[in-house]
Amino acid sequence: MNKPAATVQAGSISSRDMYFSILIVGGLFFIFGFVTWINAILIPYFKIACELTNFQSYLVAFAFYISYFVMAIPSSLLLKRTGFKAGMMIGFFTMALGAFIFVPSALTRTYELFLMGLFTIGIGLAILQTAANPYITILGPKERAAQRFSIMGICNKAAGILAPLLLAAVILRATDNDMVAQLPGMTASQKDAALDEFIERVIPPYVIVGIVLVALGFLVRISPLPEINTDESDDSVETNTSRSRVVEIFRFPQLVLGAVAIFFHVGAQVIAVDTIVGYAGSMQLSLSEAKVFPSYTLFAQICGYLLGVTLIPKIITQVRALQCCTMLGVVFTFLIIYTHGHVRVLGHTTDISLWFVVLLGFANSMIWAGLWPLALDGVGRFIKTGAALMIMGLSGNAILPLVYGYYADHYDLRTAYWILLPCYLYLVFYATYGYRLRRWSMSLATTPTTPENASIDS
Repeated sequence: MNKPAATVQAGSISSRDMYFSILIVGGLFFIFGFVTWINAILIPYFKIACELTNFQSYLVAFAFYISYFVMAIPSSLLLKRTGFKAGMMIGFFTMALGAFIFVPSALTRTYELFLMGLFTIGIGLAILQTAANPYITILGPKERAAQRFSIMGICNKAAGILAPLLLAAVILRATDNDMVAQLPGMTASQKDAALDEFIERVIPPYVIVGIVLVALGFLVRISPLPEINTDESDDSVETNTSRSRVVEIFRFPQLVLGAVAIFFHVGAQVIAVDTIVGYAGSMQLSLSEAKVFPSYTLFAQICGYLLGVTLIPKIITQVRALQCCTMLGVVFTFLIIYTHGHVRVLGHTTDISLWFVVLLGFANSMIWAGLWPLALDGVGRFIKTGAALMIMGLSGNAILPLVYGYYADHYDLRTAYWILLPCYLYLVFYATYGYRLRRWSMSLATTPTTPENASIDS
Protein backbone atom coordinates (compact mmCIF):
# COMPACT_ATOMS: atom_id res chain seq x y z
CA MET A 1 0.00 0.00 0.00
CA ASN A 2 1.41 3.43 -0.93
CA LYS A 3 2.20 5.88 1.80
CA PRO A 4 0.32 9.16 1.48
CA ALA A 5 2.40 11.99 0.13
CA ALA A 6 3.93 14.26 2.70
CA THR A 7 2.23 17.63 3.08
CA VAL A 8 4.63 20.53 3.52
CA GLN A 9 4.33 24.30 3.72
CA ALA A 10 5.11 26.36 0.62
CA GLY A 11 8.69 27.61 0.84
CA SER A 12 9.79 24.91 3.32
CA ILE A 13 10.80 22.20 0.83
CA SER A 14 14.38 20.96 1.01
CA SER A 15 16.70 21.62 -1.93
CA ARG A 16 16.83 17.91 -2.78
CA ASP A 17 13.03 17.56 -2.84
CA MET A 18 12.69 20.82 -4.76
CA TYR A 19 15.01 19.71 -7.59
CA PHE A 20 13.43 16.26 -7.77
CA SER A 21 9.95 17.80 -7.88
CA ILE A 22 11.04 20.23 -10.61
CA LEU A 23 12.26 17.23 -12.63
CA ILE A 24 8.88 15.48 -12.32
CA VAL A 25 6.87 18.62 -13.08
CA GLY A 26 9.17 19.24 -16.06
CA GLY A 27 8.03 15.87 -17.40
CA LEU A 28 4.42 17.02 -16.97
CA PHE A 29 5.13 20.17 -18.95
CA PHE A 30 6.64 18.02 -21.69
CA ILE A 31 3.35 16.11 -21.90
CA PHE A 32 1.38 19.39 -21.90
CA GLY A 33 3.43 20.60 -24.84
CA PHE A 34 3.16 17.37 -26.78
CA VAL A 35 -0.64 17.27 -26.56
CA THR A 36 -1.11 21.02 -27.07
CA TRP A 37 1.12 21.78 -30.06
CA ILE A 38 -0.17 18.86 -32.12
CA ASN A 39 -2.98 21.30 -33.00
CA ALA A 40 -0.60 23.08 -35.38
CA ILE A 41 -0.89 20.06 -37.67
CA LEU A 42 -4.49 19.13 -36.83
CA ILE A 43 -5.84 22.52 -37.96
CA PRO A 44 -4.69 22.30 -41.63
CA TYR A 45 -5.29 18.53 -41.55
CA PHE A 46 -8.94 18.84 -40.53
CA LYS A 47 -9.35 21.75 -42.93
CA ILE A 48 -8.63 19.32 -45.78
CA ALA A 49 -10.32 16.21 -44.38
CA CYS A 50 -13.56 17.91 -43.34
CA GLU A 51 -13.55 20.58 -46.10
CA LEU A 52 -13.58 23.60 -43.79
CA THR A 53 -13.11 27.36 -44.08
CA ASN A 54 -10.28 29.08 -42.15
CA PHE A 55 -12.77 30.11 -39.45
CA GLN A 56 -14.16 26.59 -39.11
CA SER A 57 -10.69 25.04 -38.97
CA TYR A 58 -9.72 27.26 -36.03
CA LEU A 59 -12.60 25.74 -34.05
CA VAL A 60 -9.93 23.12 -33.26
CA ALA A 61 -8.17 25.68 -31.09
CA PHE A 62 -11.49 27.00 -29.76
CA ALA A 63 -12.77 23.58 -28.65
CA PHE A 64 -9.42 22.71 -27.10
CA TYR A 65 -8.85 25.91 -25.16
CA ILE A 66 -12.35 27.06 -24.21
CA SER A 67 -12.31 24.18 -21.74
CA TYR A 68 -9.78 26.18 -19.70
CA PHE A 69 -12.39 28.89 -19.18
CA VAL A 70 -15.12 26.37 -18.36
CA MET A 71 -13.03 24.21 -16.03
CA ALA A 72 -10.62 26.61 -14.31
CA ILE A 73 -12.69 27.30 -11.17
CA PRO A 74 -14.01 23.71 -10.93
CA SER A 75 -10.40 22.55 -11.29
CA SER A 76 -9.32 24.66 -8.31
CA LEU A 77 -12.19 23.22 -6.23
CA LEU A 78 -11.22 19.72 -7.33
CA LEU A 79 -7.59 20.28 -6.34
CA LYS A 80 -8.63 21.70 -2.99
CA ARG A 81 -10.61 18.53 -2.35
CA THR A 82 -8.18 15.95 -3.76
CA GLY A 83 -4.77 17.61 -3.47
CA PHE A 84 -2.28 18.20 -6.26
CA LYS A 85 -1.36 14.58 -7.05
CA ALA A 86 -4.80 12.98 -7.14
CA GLY A 87 -6.02 15.96 -9.16
CA MET A 88 -3.22 15.46 -11.69
CA MET A 89 -4.17 11.79 -12.02
CA ILE A 90 -7.78 12.75 -12.78
CA GLY A 91 -6.50 15.25 -15.34
CA PHE A 92 -4.48 12.58 -17.16
CA PHE A 93 -7.42 10.16 -17.20
CA THR A 94 -9.69 12.86 -18.64
CA MET A 95 -7.18 13.63 -21.38
CA ALA A 96 -6.98 9.92 -22.21
CA LEU A 97 -10.76 9.81 -22.63
CA GLY A 98 -10.56 12.70 -25.08
CA ALA A 99 -7.84 10.92 -27.08
CA PHE A 100 -9.97 7.76 -27.34
CA ILE A 101 -12.92 9.83 -28.66
CA PHE A 102 -10.81 10.39 -31.79
CA VAL A 103 -11.45 6.76 -32.80
CA PRO A 104 -15.22 7.03 -33.46
CA SER A 105 -14.64 10.57 -34.75
CA ALA A 106 -12.28 9.34 -37.46
CA LEU A 107 -14.39 6.30 -38.34
CA THR A 108 -17.38 8.55 -39.02
CA ARG A 109 -15.42 11.63 -40.22
CA THR A 110 -17.53 13.74 -37.88
CA TYR A 111 -15.90 17.10 -37.18
CA GLU A 112 -18.19 17.87 -34.22
CA LEU A 113 -17.11 14.63 -32.54
CA PHE A 114 -13.46 15.54 -33.07
CA LEU A 115 -14.19 18.87 -31.38
CA MET A 116 -15.77 17.00 -28.45
CA GLY A 117 -12.61 14.91 -28.12
CA LEU A 118 -10.44 18.03 -28.18
CA PHE A 119 -12.68 19.70 -25.60
CA THR A 120 -12.35 16.66 -23.32
CA ILE A 121 -8.55 16.66 -23.71
CA GLY A 122 -8.63 20.36 -22.85
CA ILE A 123 -10.62 19.68 -19.67
CA GLY A 124 -7.96 17.28 -18.47
CA LEU A 125 -5.21 19.69 -19.42
CA ALA A 126 -6.99 22.51 -17.55
CA ILE A 127 -6.90 20.42 -14.37
CA LEU A 128 -3.20 19.66 -14.86
CA GLN A 129 -2.32 23.28 -15.65
CA THR A 130 -4.26 24.57 -12.63
CA ALA A 131 -2.16 22.24 -10.47
CA ALA A 132 1.24 22.52 -12.14
CA ASN A 133 1.60 26.27 -12.64
CA PRO A 134 1.10 27.41 -9.03
CA TYR A 135 3.08 24.34 -7.94
CA ILE A 136 6.15 25.46 -9.86
CA THR A 137 5.59 29.07 -8.70
CA ILE A 138 5.85 28.20 -5.01
CA LEU A 139 8.37 25.36 -5.39
CA GLY A 140 11.39 27.45 -4.45
CA PRO A 141 12.56 31.06 -4.02
CA LYS A 142 10.19 33.67 -5.43
CA GLU A 143 12.91 35.63 -7.20
CA ARG A 144 13.80 32.53 -9.24
CA ALA A 145 10.22 31.67 -10.25
CA ALA A 146 10.72 32.95 -13.82
CA GLN A 147 13.86 30.82 -14.08
CA ARG A 148 11.91 27.70 -13.06
CA PHE A 149 9.17 28.60 -15.52
CA SER A 150 11.82 28.94 -18.22
CA ILE A 151 12.93 25.37 -17.53
CA MET A 152 9.30 24.25 -17.73
CA GLY A 153 8.94 26.22 -20.96
CA ILE A 154 11.93 24.41 -22.48
CA CYS A 155 10.29 21.06 -21.64
CA ASN A 156 6.96 22.25 -23.06
CA LYS A 157 8.32 23.68 -26.30
CA ALA A 158 10.76 20.82 -26.88
CA ALA A 159 7.72 18.56 -26.92
CA GLY A 160 6.02 21.11 -29.16
CA ILE A 161 8.88 20.83 -31.68
CA LEU A 162 8.61 17.04 -31.75
CA ALA A 163 4.81 16.70 -31.67
CA PRO A 164 3.83 18.18 -35.06
CA LEU A 165 6.81 16.52 -36.76
CA LEU A 166 5.96 13.09 -35.32
CA LEU A 167 2.24 13.41 -36.04
CA ALA A 168 2.96 14.66 -39.56
CA ALA A 169 5.31 11.71 -40.15
CA VAL A 170 2.53 9.31 -39.13
CA ILE A 171 -0.48 10.86 -40.89
CA LEU A 172 0.95 12.59 -43.97
CA ARG A 173 2.06 10.91 -47.20
CA ALA A 174 4.12 12.16 -50.11
CA THR A 175 1.11 11.64 -52.38
CA ASP A 176 -1.24 13.81 -50.28
CA ASN A 177 -0.59 16.95 -52.35
CA ASP A 178 -1.69 15.10 -55.48
CA MET A 179 -4.77 13.79 -53.69
CA VAL A 180 -5.77 17.30 -52.55
CA ALA A 181 -5.27 18.67 -56.06
CA GLN A 182 -7.50 15.92 -57.51
CA LEU A 183 -10.38 16.37 -55.02
CA PRO A 184 -12.34 18.91 -57.14
CA GLY A 185 -12.47 16.47 -60.08
CA MET A 186 -13.58 13.44 -58.06
CA THR A 187 -17.09 12.09 -57.82
CA ALA A 188 -18.81 12.29 -54.43
CA SER A 189 -18.10 8.63 -53.65
CA GLN A 190 -14.45 8.90 -54.71
CA LYS A 191 -13.98 12.03 -52.59
CA ASP A 192 -15.58 10.39 -49.54
CA ALA A 193 -13.34 7.34 -49.90
CA ALA A 194 -10.19 9.46 -50.27
CA LEU A 195 -11.02 11.69 -47.31
CA ASP A 196 -12.10 8.75 -45.14
CA GLU A 197 -8.73 7.09 -45.70
CA PHE A 198 -7.01 10.41 -45.03
CA ILE A 199 -8.75 11.08 -41.70
CA GLU A 200 -8.52 7.52 -40.35
CA ARG A 201 -4.75 7.88 -40.13
CA VAL A 202 -5.19 9.75 -36.81
CA ILE A 203 -6.57 6.64 -35.08
CA PRO A 204 -3.30 4.75 -34.27
CA PRO A 205 -1.40 7.76 -32.84
CA TYR A 206 -4.30 8.87 -30.66
CA VAL A 207 -4.90 5.35 -29.32
CA ILE A 208 -1.23 5.28 -28.30
CA VAL A 209 -1.51 8.76 -26.76
CA GLY A 210 -4.55 7.64 -24.76
CA ILE A 211 -2.78 4.56 -23.38
CA VAL A 212 0.29 6.63 -22.43
CA LEU A 213 -1.89 9.20 -20.64
CA VAL A 214 -3.60 6.50 -18.56
CA ALA A 215 -0.19 5.15 -17.54
CA LEU A 216 1.05 8.62 -16.65
CA GLY A 217 -2.01 9.16 -14.45
CA PHE A 218 -1.10 6.13 -12.35
CA LEU A 219 2.59 7.08 -12.28
CA VAL A 220 2.02 10.63 -11.03
CA ARG A 221 -0.31 9.30 -8.31
CA ILE A 222 2.38 7.01 -6.89
CA SER A 223 5.24 9.49 -7.48
CA PRO A 224 7.08 11.04 -4.50
CA LEU A 225 5.86 14.57 -5.32
CA PRO A 226 5.12 16.34 -2.02
CA GLU A 227 1.70 17.85 -1.36
CA ILE A 228 2.18 21.57 -0.70
CA ASN A 229 -0.15 23.26 1.79
CA THR A 230 -1.01 26.62 0.24
CA ASP A 231 -4.02 27.34 2.44
CA GLU A 232 -1.73 28.39 5.28
CA SER A 233 1.07 29.79 3.17
CA ASP A 234 0.57 33.49 3.90
CA ASP A 235 -1.33 34.75 6.90
CA SER A 236 -0.53 38.32 5.95
CA VAL A 237 -3.42 38.24 3.52
CA GLU A 238 -6.54 39.02 5.49
CA THR A 239 -9.57 36.92 4.70
CA ASN A 240 -13.25 37.16 5.39
CA THR A 241 -14.39 33.59 5.86
CA SER A 242 -17.98 34.54 5.17
CA ARG A 243 -17.07 35.53 1.61
CA SER A 244 -16.31 33.19 -1.25
CA ARG A 245 -12.71 32.92 -2.35
CA VAL A 246 -13.92 33.30 -5.89
CA VAL A 247 -15.15 36.78 -4.93
CA GLU A 248 -12.13 37.60 -2.77
CA ILE A 249 -9.58 37.15 -5.56
CA PHE A 250 -11.05 40.09 -7.48
CA ARG A 251 -9.63 42.48 -4.89
CA PHE A 252 -6.12 41.78 -6.24
CA PRO A 253 -5.61 44.04 -9.30
CA GLN A 254 -2.25 42.47 -10.16
CA LEU A 255 -4.00 39.09 -10.37
CA VAL A 256 -7.05 40.17 -12.38
CA LEU A 257 -4.98 42.23 -14.81
CA GLY A 258 -2.51 39.33 -14.99
CA ALA A 259 -5.31 36.97 -16.05
CA VAL A 260 -6.20 39.40 -18.86
CA ALA A 261 -2.51 39.48 -19.79
CA ILE A 262 -2.49 35.68 -19.96
CA PHE A 263 -5.53 35.89 -22.28
CA PHE A 264 -3.68 38.11 -24.75
CA HIS A 265 -0.34 36.33 -24.40
CA VAL A 266 -1.56 32.80 -25.05
CA GLY A 267 -3.83 33.95 -27.86
CA ALA A 268 -0.90 35.68 -29.58
CA GLN A 269 1.33 32.66 -28.97
CA VAL A 270 -1.14 30.19 -30.47
CA ILE A 271 -1.76 32.46 -33.46
CA ALA A 272 2.00 32.49 -34.10
CA VAL A 273 2.28 28.69 -33.99
CA ASP A 274 -1.07 27.45 -35.30
CA THR A 275 -1.42 29.85 -38.26
CA ILE A 276 2.09 29.63 -39.63
CA VAL A 277 1.46 26.45 -41.65
CA GLY A 278 -1.46 28.14 -43.42
CA TYR A 279 0.52 31.34 -43.94
CA ALA A 280 3.41 29.35 -45.41
CA GLY A 281 0.92 27.57 -47.66
CA SER A 282 -0.19 30.94 -49.04
CA MET A 283 3.40 31.25 -50.34
CA GLN A 284 2.96 28.03 -52.36
CA LEU A 285 4.71 25.79 -49.85
CA SER A 286 3.21 22.29 -49.68
CA LEU A 287 1.85 20.95 -46.39
CA SER A 288 4.74 18.49 -46.19
CA GLU A 289 7.22 21.41 -46.37
CA ALA A 290 5.21 23.87 -44.26
CA LYS A 291 4.83 21.34 -41.41
CA VAL A 292 8.27 22.27 -40.00
CA PHE A 293 7.49 25.93 -39.38
CA PRO A 294 5.67 25.44 -36.05
CA SER A 295 8.84 23.69 -34.88
CA TYR A 296 10.96 26.63 -36.00
CA THR A 297 8.72 29.00 -34.00
CA LEU A 298 8.93 26.83 -30.90
CA PHE A 299 12.70 26.48 -31.31
CA ALA A 300 12.96 30.29 -31.29
CA GLN A 301 10.94 30.21 -28.08
CA ILE A 302 13.32 27.68 -26.53
CA CYS A 303 16.24 30.00 -27.38
CA GLY A 304 14.49 32.69 -25.35
CA TYR A 305 13.96 30.29 -22.46
CA LEU A 306 17.64 29.33 -22.46
CA LEU A 307 18.58 32.99 -22.24
CA GLY A 308 16.14 33.36 -19.36
CA VAL A 309 17.61 30.43 -17.46
CA THR A 310 21.12 31.83 -18.01
CA LEU A 311 20.49 35.50 -17.26
CA ILE A 312 17.68 35.58 -14.64
CA PRO A 313 18.09 36.88 -11.94
CA LYS A 314 21.85 37.60 -11.95
CA ILE A 315 22.08 39.67 -15.14
CA ILE A 316 18.50 40.71 -15.82
CA THR A 317 15.42 40.66 -13.60
CA GLN A 318 12.34 38.70 -14.60
CA VAL A 319 10.39 41.96 -14.88
CA ARG A 320 12.91 43.46 -17.30
CA ALA A 321 12.89 40.26 -19.38
CA LEU A 322 9.09 40.47 -19.54
CA GLN A 323 9.22 44.09 -20.67
CA CYS A 324 11.77 43.35 -23.42
CA CYS A 325 9.76 40.41 -24.78
CA THR A 326 6.45 42.30 -24.88
CA MET A 327 8.07 45.18 -26.76
CA LEU A 328 9.66 42.74 -29.23
CA GLY A 329 6.17 41.38 -29.88
CA VAL A 330 5.02 44.85 -30.97
CA VAL A 331 8.06 45.27 -33.23
CA PHE A 332 7.72 41.86 -34.90
CA THR A 333 3.99 42.43 -35.50
CA PHE A 334 4.75 45.57 -37.51
CA LEU A 335 7.48 43.71 -39.42
CA ILE A 336 5.07 40.90 -40.36
CA ILE A 337 2.61 43.42 -41.78
CA TYR A 338 4.99 45.78 -43.57
CA THR A 339 8.01 43.79 -44.76
CA HIS A 340 8.04 42.18 -48.23
CA GLY A 341 10.55 40.30 -50.34
CA HIS A 342 11.55 36.71 -50.98
CA VAL A 343 14.40 35.15 -49.03
CA ARG A 344 15.86 31.66 -48.89
CA VAL A 345 16.46 30.45 -45.33
CA LEU A 346 17.08 26.86 -44.19
CA GLY A 347 16.24 25.65 -47.70
CA HIS A 348 12.85 27.39 -47.84
CA THR A 349 12.08 30.17 -50.30
CA THR A 350 9.41 32.35 -48.67
CA ASP A 351 8.40 35.94 -48.06
CA ILE A 352 10.55 37.45 -45.32
CA SER A 353 7.46 38.20 -43.21
CA LEU A 354 7.08 34.48 -42.51
CA TRP A 355 10.35 34.53 -40.56
CA PHE A 356 9.09 37.34 -38.35
CA VAL A 357 6.18 35.07 -37.43
CA VAL A 358 8.85 32.51 -36.49
CA LEU A 359 10.63 35.15 -34.38
CA LEU A 360 7.43 35.77 -32.44
CA GLY A 361 8.43 32.56 -30.69
CA PHE A 362 11.43 34.38 -29.22
CA ALA A 363 9.27 37.37 -28.26
CA ASN A 364 6.79 35.08 -26.50
CA SER A 365 9.43 33.12 -24.60
CA MET A 366 9.66 34.98 -21.28
CA ILE A 367 6.11 36.36 -21.13
CA TRP A 368 4.42 33.35 -19.53
CA ALA A 369 7.34 32.92 -17.12
CA GLY A 370 7.17 36.61 -16.19
CA LEU A 371 3.41 36.87 -15.77
CA TRP A 372 2.78 34.07 -13.29
CA PRO A 373 5.02 35.16 -10.39
CA LEU A 374 3.96 38.80 -10.80
CA ALA A 375 0.24 38.01 -10.86
CA LEU A 376 0.37 35.60 -7.90
CA ASP A 377 2.63 37.82 -5.79
CA GLY A 378 0.85 38.74 -2.58
CA VAL A 379 -2.30 36.62 -3.00
CA GLY A 380 -1.28 34.30 -0.14
CA ARG A 381 -3.79 31.60 0.66
CA PHE A 382 -5.79 32.43 -2.45
CA ILE A 383 -3.10 30.94 -4.70
CA LYS A 384 -5.17 27.97 -5.95
CA THR A 385 -8.19 30.13 -6.76
CA GLY A 386 -5.90 32.79 -8.20
CA ALA A 387 -4.24 30.17 -10.38
CA ALA A 388 -7.69 29.11 -11.58
CA LEU A 389 -8.41 32.70 -12.65
CA MET A 390 -5.11 32.77 -14.52
CA ILE A 391 -5.98 29.48 -16.22
CA MET A 392 -9.30 31.01 -17.31
CA GLY A 393 -7.16 33.49 -19.22
CA LEU A 394 -6.07 30.58 -21.42
CA SER A 395 -9.42 30.98 -23.17
CA GLY A 396 -7.50 33.53 -25.26
CA ASN A 397 -6.19 30.45 -27.07
CA ALA A 398 -9.77 29.67 -28.03
CA ILE A 399 -11.06 33.09 -29.01
CA LEU A 400 -8.19 34.99 -30.67
CA PRO A 401 -7.39 32.33 -33.32
CA LEU A 402 -11.06 32.48 -34.34
CA VAL A 403 -10.77 36.25 -34.72
CA TYR A 404 -7.67 35.68 -36.84
CA GLY A 405 -9.54 33.12 -38.96
CA TYR A 406 -12.46 35.50 -39.46
CA TYR A 407 -10.21 38.26 -40.77
CA ALA A 408 -8.18 35.78 -42.82
CA ASP A 409 -11.39 34.72 -44.60
CA HIS A 410 -12.59 38.31 -45.15
CA TYR A 411 -9.22 39.94 -45.96
CA ASP A 412 -6.06 37.83 -46.21
CA LEU A 413 -3.74 35.84 -43.98
CA ARG A 414 -1.16 38.63 -43.61
CA THR A 415 -3.69 41.38 -42.78
CA ALA A 416 -5.23 39.15 -40.10
CA TYR A 417 -1.98 39.40 -38.10
CA TRP A 418 -3.06 42.92 -37.06
CA ILE A 419 -4.94 41.14 -34.26
CA LEU A 420 -1.55 40.69 -32.55
CA LEU A 421 -0.95 44.41 -32.05
CA PRO A 422 -3.52 45.09 -29.28
CA CYS A 423 -2.40 41.87 -27.59
CA TYR A 424 1.22 42.97 -27.28
CA LEU A 425 0.32 46.58 -26.41
CA TYR A 426 -1.68 45.39 -23.41
CA LEU A 427 1.19 43.12 -22.39
CA VAL A 428 3.54 46.12 -22.50
CA PHE A 429 1.10 47.97 -20.20
CA TYR A 430 1.01 45.11 -17.68
CA ALA A 431 4.79 44.61 -17.75
CA THR A 432 5.50 48.29 -17.08
CA TYR A 433 2.59 49.37 -14.87
CA GLY A 434 -0.24 46.90 -14.32
CA TYR A 435 1.64 44.34 -12.23
CA ARG A 436 2.50 46.98 -9.59
CA LEU A 437 -1.11 47.80 -8.76
CA ARG A 438 -2.27 46.59 -5.34
CA ARG A 439 -5.62 48.38 -5.17
CA TRP A 440 -8.27 49.42 -7.67
CA SER A 441 -7.29 53.04 -8.15
CA MET A 442 -5.33 55.05 -10.70
CA SER A 443 -2.33 55.36 -8.37
CA LEU A 444 0.10 52.67 -7.34
CA ALA A 445 -0.34 51.09 -3.94
CA THR A 446 2.04 52.36 -1.28
CA THR A 447 2.88 48.96 0.16
CA PRO A 448 6.09 48.64 2.18
CA THR A 449 9.02 47.13 0.30
CA THR A 450 10.02 43.73 1.62
CA PRO A 451 12.71 41.36 0.43
CA GLU A 452 9.97 39.21 -1.11
CA ASN A 453 8.31 41.87 -3.25
CA ALA A 454 11.59 43.66 -3.91
CA SER A 455 12.89 40.52 -5.59
CA ILE A 456 10.06 40.66 -8.09
CA ASP A 457 9.45 44.37 -8.50
CA SER A 458 12.77 45.51 -9.89
